[in-house]
Amino acid sequence: MSVAIATRYANALVDAVLGTNGAVEPRAVAGQLGALADMIRDSADLRNVLYSPAIPTEKKTAVMAKLAATVGMDRMVRNFVTIVVRKRRANLFGQIRTAFEKVLDERTGVLEAKVASAAPLSDASQQALEGQLSRLTGKKVRAIYSVDPELLGGVTARIGSTVYDGSVRGQLESLRRKLTAGA
Repeated sequence: MSVAIATRYANALVDAVLGTNGAVEPRAVAGQLGALADMIRDSADLRNVLYSPAIPTEKKTAVMAKLAATVGMDRMVRNFVTIVVRKRRANLFGQIRTAFEKVLDERTGVLEAKVASAAPLSDASQQALEGQLSRLTGKKVRAIYSVDPELLGGVTARIGSTVYDGSVRGQLESLRRKLTAGA
């Protein structure tokens, strides 16, 4: 239920951000939402203020306005935060952040790839890999990189349910299948 509510709020914010025709940078909004969600997650005092029914909504919005001003939030994000707090949905900021990024990616045609490599990749290698994945998918790809010590070498990339295996282990497994199929 809460995921559906968070997605509705995220859709509304994406509509507003994209409706500015570039006046508001969508990735900056995602970063600001992320920073806010992290602050709420990391501060028990802030969570107590936001989640307590004993504290009036006006005080909660005042606290959030002060917090938004100190971190330099865009006016649109500050207004959005005020609405979420007034509607008593502050407990959903983490889910709203995740849903916002997902909806934004869907609307702008960006795919997220989870890339694992045996060793850290250089910037040039990352750009080349993202370019190749973009050509394969026909969409812009944003990669999230990690190092997997289980890999012998190479990389694996997961986009949705599709895995592109360029690892040494994957190549050896493919060779093994070909050799045993011929036997």
